[in-house]
Amino acid sequence: MAEAHQAVAFQFTITPEGIDLHLSYQALNQIYLSGLRSWKKRISRIKNRIIKGVYPASPSSWLFVVIAILATMYMQSDPSMGLITKIREHLPLRLFTSQLCVFNLHSQTVLSVLLFSTLLWLSLILALRFCLKLLLSYHRWMFELHGRISTKTKVWATLVRLLSSRKPLLYSYQTSLPHLPVPSIKDTLERYLESVKPLLDVAGFQRMTRLAAEFEKSLGNHLQKYLKLKALWATNYVSDWWEEYVYLRSRSPIMVNSNYYGMDFLYVTPTATQAARAGNTITALFLYRRKVNREELNPSRIPGTVIPLCAAQCERMFNTTRTPGEETDVLQHWQDSEFVAVYHRGRYFRLWVYRAGRLLSPREIQYQIQRILDDPSPPSPGEDKLGALTAGNRMPWAQVRKQFFSSGVNKRSLDCIEKAAFFVTLDDQEEGMMGENPSVNLDRYAKSLLHGKCYDRWFDKSLSVVVYKNGKNGLNAEHSWADAPIVAHLWEFTLATDAFHLGYTTDGNCRGEIEHSLPPPQRLSWDIPLQSLAVAQALADDVDCHVFPFREFGKGRIKKLKMSPDSFVQLALQLAYYRDRGTFCLTYEASMTRLFREGRTETVRSSSNESCAFVLALEAGELFRKAAEKHQNLYRLAMTGSGIDRHLFCLYVVSKYLGVESPFLKEVLSQPWRLSTSQTPVQQMELFDLVNHPEFISLGGGFGPVADDGYGVSYIIMGEEMINFHVSCKHSCTETDSHKFGSQISQAMMDLMTLLNPDFKEATKANPDKQS
Repeated sequence: MAEAHQAVAFQFTITPEGIDLHLSYQALNQIYLSGLRSWKKRISRIKNRIIKGVYPASPSSWLFVVIAILATMYMQSDPSMGLITKIREHLPLRLFTSQLCVFNLHSQTVLSVLLFSTLLWLSLILALRFCLKLLLSYHRWMFELHGRISTKTKVWATLVRLLSSRKPLLYSYQTSLPHLPVPSIKDTLERYLESVKPLLDVAGFQRMTRLAAEFEKSLGNHLQKYLKLKALWATNYVSDWWEEYVYLRSRSPIMVNSNYYGMDFLYVTPTATQAARAGNTITALFLYRRKVNREELNPSRIPGTVIPLCAAQCERMFNTTRTPGEETDVLQHWQDSEFVAVYHRGRYFRLWVYRAGRLLSPREIQYQIQRILDDPSPPSPGEDKLGALTAGNRMPWAQVRKQFFSSGVNKRSLDCIEKAAFFVTLDDQEEGMMGENPSVNLDRYAKSLLHGKCYDRWFDKSLSVVVYKNGKNGLNAEHSWADAPIVAHLWEFTLATDAFHLGYTTDGNCRGEIEHSLPPPQRLSWDIPLQSLAVAQALADDVDCHVFPFREFGKGRIKKLKMSPDSFVQLALQLAYYRDRGTFCLTYEASMTRLFREGRTETVRSSSNESCAFVLALEAGELFRKAAEKHQNLYRLAMTGSGIDRHLFCLYVVSKYLGVESPFLKEVLSQPWRLSTSQTPVQQMELFDLVNHPEFISLGGGFGPVADDGYGVSYIIMGEEMINFHVSCKHSCTETDSHKFGSQISQAMMDLMTLLNPDFKEATKANPDKQS
């Protein structure tokens, strides 16, 4: 209990002579420094609110406006056209000019000028912001061919650059981003019918066409009116319902079904010392959190442009937990947290990473992590498998939480986990691409990050970091608060900061000094009379994962063919699925809608008439280009608010609120996504020098299958010469096999490249070492 005594600033005892006061100057100093850090953060937040509140102008521009108005007034000219005089006449100060000589006519004029200048300045800011919002609402540039940009788009791009010339903070663009538009019922239904036509027989398509027509004529327009009303009132007509009904109201396990993972470098492990890797990783994550809090991160943009993306999802990245409820879960976010929760060998610890307002050095965090690793104490009864509660069904977890974690020691310990900045698991296993069978070990690595042992992760935390015995690390993220690109941006920064900026000593330890008086990590206490693992374990055992780097070619060779790398991969997936199952399926590709305020995702229905026609006539290169162009157009429509699925989803929610049934919407939303795909974008390539350090290639991340009889496919396009794939399915389905489907993907990629570039096959034969 030494740390508890150190935290007491003063003690007193009552004696016959009076009160004997004992002050702890060390504790008082720590309280002072912690308070100082807190006030610095408050001042920083106020300053950032002002800076982003006046963007795209600057606070100093107010002074320029005031000086300009004053200078004009002294030149016997009134730029306000009499408004300054009106303001002066209505100032209450004129009532006191006879008693207080300081408020003379000159002072009143200056004060009137200041008020007028401020109003003029605020009006100019609103006008600039409105102009920027109008400019950011223009999306035709996305549909123009490369090299054939219209004059209108060139003028538009110049104006956007002019209004974005000031260096913005992370959230500077938020109020200038346009709202997500509600597509017309007619357009959405036409696009929907076009997307399902290649997947249905003639009779089935005629039936869906009839249902769509009936929906449009009767219920559709009625629901659309409510949706447009919400769009006028809400910032985003989709995001809050998407978060609540797709994520938080789901009662099935979030492990595998919702959470996703991110991997370490493929070829490199910066250090083999587990505590050191944990020290640098934790430090890098807190440095990123500091940048988020101070809004020092540059806003994300469309690659190669100045077009900003919404940053709202960054707000709940840290200090956030999904808490279970019987009907719906709740996302809880705390303003700050100075500690992390750590799991090791069935025990939970609270590790403070701030001391007296100072972030501990990486070496000090390594020292504290090593203390946890060396701690020989056994877990309390039920403590070792406590995390399985977060991996199972949500309703039993909510009931157990209410019964056993509402008070006492269990509540205090659970609060430590839920209020932590993030969760850390010190895993006893060794993972990565290693050993005599690196491919099998990569698959095991993916499964470990996706579900672990079901009880050694805390799946409710926004971020759960895993550090393995051999120094490899990884990440598991809860999905409701943000989508994969947000977490990918964080993880890119973490890996780059760990390897290139913080670094390690020659013996593999973190750099920095150690304050040996640091109190040890606090062991959390529990009183748990239960175990819960069966549901989660069955789900984890059913998952089949396969991770493989595709090295034959990358985006460099694809771009030489004047094609989109994403479209190329998506068509390869269509070809692979057809060869694997002998049919086509409804395909989900995640696209972002962060061009709009609080935008999240939209679905690109990659299986189109054009893609199916191409697959059925593989030898026709012309059909391939048509299919690729169709896919790119579908992707652009999804990004610019003209997708299909979010609109239909929101119409369905409105129908439920009104208590009306729609056979069309019910059938649309019950159709399974047997091929669910997502590209993990590389957003900060400048952090990784792949030319001089090609070994520092990230593996990306993946997720579980959406349908029990389908596949989940994630891919990351790394550099110019590699694409990493993550394939998942379920063992319980006899028709799916992740390894077989992975082979089909590789073969489809090769066949498509050979089709478009016949010389590629000969070049591959001449360089056999490049094949994986």
